[in-house]
Amino acid sequence: MVSSELRGLRVLISGAGVAGPAVAYWLSRYGADTTVVEVAPALRTSGFAVDFRGPTHLGVLSKMGVLDDLRALQTHAGAMRGVDENGRQIFELPAAFAGGDLEVHRRDLSRVFYERSAERTEYLFGDVIAAATETADGIHVEFGHHVARTFDLVIGADGLHSGVRRIMFGREERYVRHLGYYLAGWDLPNSLGVDATPLQYNVPGRMASVAADQRNPDRVGAFVVFVSPRLDYDWRDIDQQKKLIADTFTGLRWHVPHLLAGLRDAPELYFDSISRASVPAWSSGRAALLGDAAWGVTLGGMGVGTAIVGAYVLAGELAAAGGDHRAGFSAYENRMRPYAARWQRGASPGKFLAPASALGLWFRNSLLGTRLAQRLLISSTKTLATDADLPEYVS
Repeated sequence: MVSSELRGLRVLISGAGVAGPAVAYWLSRYGADTTVVEVAPALRTSGFAVDFRGPTHLGVLSKMGVLDDLRALQTHAGAMRGVDENGRQIFELPAAFAGGDLEVHRRDLSRVFYERSAERTEYLFGDVIAAATETADGIHVEFGHHVARTFDLVIGADGLHSGVRRIMFGREERYVRHLGYYLAGWDLPNSLGVDATPLQYNVPGRMASVAADQRNPDRVGAFVVFVSPRLDYDWRDIDQQKKLIADTFTGLRWHVPHLLAGLRDAPELYFDSISRASVPAWSSGRAALLGDAAWGVTLGGMGVGTAIVGAYVLAGELAAAGGDHRAGFSAYENRMRPYAARWQRGASPGKFLAPASALGLWFRNSLLGTRLAQRLLISSTKTLATDADLPEYVS
């Protein structure tokens, strides 16, 4: 059902990953005219599995009408095992920690949200916002390829390296802090014969993991994390990124040589820093930030779920304010900032996945081998994902 609280409001959203289609869905439900611009030529098929935890995350998915669709696509992730170079188990984290209440591949989540929003949303793939100028009654946007247009609002749902944030708020270095690690992921044939239980191998400062695809066990996903200062590389040069990974992991044992051999022929590669975004204000005039662009931590366990909640709240507060962006953006930030801060504060996934020192690695492995630590980890993630005050908006 479409309501009329935002009828005639023209909203441009940058990013067709997860948060962008989600906020497009909600805004169009309130009658807004929504357009999503995405730099990729189509929906992305790479990325890692993401999970949802607790009644707040699942409640928003239910309100969107996608919960049953996602349950049909869930990975049914099992335990996660740490192993030594000979494959002997060091620790095992239970499924309740590794996969939350619902885990799906990011590509599947993105597709479901896209399909749910596409009926009432215009998508512009293979393009970017090249420039934006705010006027008294709108934002004039120039695209890389499409004809320039004017919108009432612009929302940056385009990740940690947000183009909207750079154009409308200032250069990335002001808001994004490198946390000392990089990560990468790629697919390859499952000639190792591994199953869907992720196996994780560490040496100080480096981690390699592999697991079979639940729905296509003939393929596996490789995932690596490593300590590094900020690197100067071209994000468009996949061969350069492959060389960085190979140089870092060559010489390690276990399945690492096989994973690196598969890397050479991998057609797609996800490669990025582990970083944290900290933005003092999530809106500037007629522009607002959502998800990782505002509060993201790479691999932050609650990041995707919090972005989905944020999309629901941003659209709802704009509708409650009758399209008044000043009031709507302010209410959105006041409600979401404390919630996002609960999991973002102090989060540093790299230190957990690839402790930099031999002592730190030993301590982590020893700790994860205890049932008490496992129970505390599961309990803490459930608590962070819960918020009894999720608002009800009329739609």
